[in-house]
Amino acid sequence: MPAGLQAGRPAERHGHTHRDVNGGWLRPAVFGAMDGLVSNLALITGVAGGSVSASAIALTGLAGLAAGAFSMAAGEYTSVASQRELVLAELDVERRELRRHPQDELRELSELYASRGVDPELAAEVSKQLMRDPEQALEIHAREELGVDPGDLPSPAVAALSSFGSFAVGAMLPVLPYLLGATQLWPAVLLALAGLFACGAAVARVTARTWWFSGLRQLLLGGAAAAVTYGLGALFGAAVG
Repeated sequence: MPAGLQAGRPAERHGHTHRDVNGGWLRPAVFGAMDGLVSNLALITGVAGGSVSASAIALTGLAGLAAGAFSMAAGEYTSVASQRELVLAELDVERRELRRHPQDELRELSELYASRGVDPELAAEVSKQLMRDPEQALEIHAREELGVDPGDLPSPAVAALSSFGSFAVGAMLPVLPYLLGATQLWPAVLLALAGLFACGAAVARVTARTWWFSGLRQLLLGGAAAAVTYGLGALFGAAVG
């Protein structure tokens, strides 16, 4: 009986899966929320260290949320739009080269495949077949030379909206207790630290770390930032007072 066959059953096929090494939507969403959490928690604790009223802390937190979210959205939109425009410009260059110098581009693709270990004759034949479709040729050259997929370019609007939303959600956590009537700092700190731990644990989905290690690391980093700004707020508050 052939190996892998038992009682007439076909051999099981070996298969395995990989984590999403690019992070997909999770990475930017989690890091946007984490940024909002840390920055607004630090802002609120810094103001609270100056012994101001709960209403002033709430107003500061809301202002920090709005300012940070709009700043993140504007920066992300500009960054992604600039990157997209650069890629489109390079794709236009490649498209012109394919139209004006098809033989040179064919030879370039053949040499690329040959450099990767494909038999030169086979590399030339494969390249010739792939170059028959202009759009397919452009996509292949873009992938090989630019490292981009022309059909999957990022959207500036989507990037801006996702950054705005994730930052706003994270920044809302430390100010939420004050909006619900809290007059002391500790509920805001506890809620924010819990959010930081959850964000860190979520990041573990795209890393090799365990969820509790990633969560604890982010909690400690965020807690340290809050402690430092609280101390600075107390110091500056005493100096101004």
